[in-house]
Amino acid sequence: MMKYSIQISKEDRKSGDVSLAQRYDLNVSYKDLGAVCDAVRYMKASSALTFLDKAIKMEVAVAYRRHNKHMGSRHELGGKKGKYPIKASKEVRLAILNAIANAENQGNLDAENMYIIHSAANKTRIERRSPSKGSIAWGRGMYGRSAINHSDIEYAKVEIALANPEYKGISKNMKHFIGVKKAAEPKGKAATAPKPKSAQPAAPKKAKEKKPAEAQAAPSAPAKEAPKQQTTAAETK
Repeated sequence: MMKYSIQISKEDRKSGDVSLAQRYDLNVSYKDLGAVCDAVRYMKASSALTFLDKAIKMEVAVAYRRHNKHMGSRHELGGKKGKYPIKASKEVRLAILNAIANAENQGNLDAENMYIIHSAANKTRIERRSPSKGSIAWGRGMYGRSAINHSDIEYAKVEIALANPEYKGISKNMKHFIGVKKAAEPKGKAATAPKPKSAQPAAPKKAKEKKPAEAQAAPSAPAKEAPKQQTTAAETK
């Protein structure tokens, strides 16, 4: 067994909140395995299995974010580049099934509803192969013998980690991608609570608006009395 790239303590593994599984020395392209792992990451184990079943039947395409040079785009992916990696999908599916079985052995009865918090694929080893003796590739150079054409075999591994959404080791980014919104609900309630406080300062504003209205009415009274005094002065003359 090879080491995992994700660090999880033995106590967390025994508790049943986290389950790990890996498959190594696979004769599959690690580029295809990486694309499938990117598509399955942060999904439920049950929904990931249904997705991979459709990918194996070539009903759903897998998007390639890397290693997609000279690759065609798919209309079902919104114009993104992708293809149908059948062989890689089968290996990732088996790794997820192994992780579910490990979780059930640890005592987690609801293993299919666990989330994939970690899925990665890496290259393990390379076996170098050369053509057979007497091949044209042996005598193609200027000095009677050129460099041998190699057709190497690359082996890869897959890692899968399942965890419950209540697991303390899940980071904030993982919770965001998984869709856990339990921590966001009390914030919304706290934002709606201070609504009556905003209505209290509205009362003193109305009282302040009445004061300038009374001040405008006061100087208007002597302005009307002034012409009356002028008319009385003319009558006396």
